[in-house]
Order: sequence, then C-alpha cells, then structure tokens
Amino acid sequence: MELDHLAVAASTLDEAVAHVEQALGIPMVPGGKHGKFGTYNKLLGLDEGLYLEAIAIDPEAADPGRPRWFDLDRFSGPPRLSNWVCQVSDLQAYVDGFSIDIGDIHDLDRGALRWKMAVPGSGCLPFDNLFPALIQWQGDLHPAGMLRASGCHLRRLVVFHPDALDLAQLLGPLDRVVFDSGPAALRAEFETPHGPRVLE
Repeated sequence: MELDHLAVAASTLDEAVAHVEQALGIPMVPGGKHGKFGTYNKLLGLDEGLYLEAIAIDPEAADPGRPRWFDLDRFSGPPRLSNWVCQVSDLQAYVDGFSIDIGDIHDLDRGALRWKMAVPGSGCLPFDNLFPALIQWQGDLHPAGMLRASGCHLRRLVVFHPDALDLAQLLGPLDRVVFDSGPAALRAEFETPHGPRVLE
C-alpha cells in the first residue's frame, strides 16, 4: 500500500479548486467526469508520482442511484482536504484482509484511465471517512503521468482522529503519512515554488 493522491471536496467544484489554488498558489487543470458516481474533478500534479484532485458533485450528472464516494452527498461547510487515496496491487486481498468493512469493489473509468476502487455502500469510509480509499489502477496509465509538473512536493500528510493509534495499527507504516490524536481532519504540508504551504 502506498499513497496515491489526495482529494479536496466542496459543495461546488469551483469552491474546491479555489481552495487548492489559494492554499498552494498553483493553478489546477481540467480532469473529467465520473459517470458512475455523478462527480467531476480538476487535478494538480505533484512530485514523485502523486497528484491532488478537487472533486464535487456534478450538477449536470444523473442521480447515480446510490451514495456517492467520499461521502459527498452529506458534504457541508467550507471546502477542505477530505480524503486520501492509497494504491494497492491486489485490491480484493485488502478488502478481504481488513477486519472492518472498507467497501465493495467497483470497476471505473475516465477517458483512457481504468481502475478499481473500494467504495462503501454508505459512501462514507471507516474512521469518520479518514480511512484511506483504496485504488488499484488497471494498465500503465496513471493521472500523475499525464499531468504537467507543478513544482509541489508533499512533505507529509497528517491524519488526525480520536482513534489515530488504532488506524495506524490497521494500516501499518506508510511513507509521508503520520497519525495524530485529535478531531477528525487531514493536513497536508507541501514545499512549493512559493515556499512552504499547508492544505487543510
């Protein structure tokens, strides 16, 4: 398991994008639509094969007939760093191996990209949505390889939760990810062309 990307959610995509661009000082680029979940995004390439997405409900999309991923149907409040996503090589093994329900596996696509992702039936991941969403990319294409370099380097991601120790023990060591006790939240610390920046 390794960190794949970070997600910033908001009530609208414009709000999510503005939150990222204000925090990091770098413009995001168009992403695409996720028909199965009725969402769309914009993207920002990060160093070392990572990327960042701003995501929201697509107002032009049909109702997916099920809760959307990242608990977007219940999103409220200001834009924020809402989720983190980890890449695995055998998603089924992880779904079967955890002692908690991390979701059903969905086959997904956007343009030429193909992937599998574990999404709970409720749309909300364990640990108040702070358990990482797990993804398995299909084929050689990955969004980070399709995005221009932004000069942003993720120094570390801090996952705050009242049960942070339990979450850390479930997941094991992860590069650049640390866990700390506190109200459920995420904090990403970056080095950017404009100096150190924080995204929350």
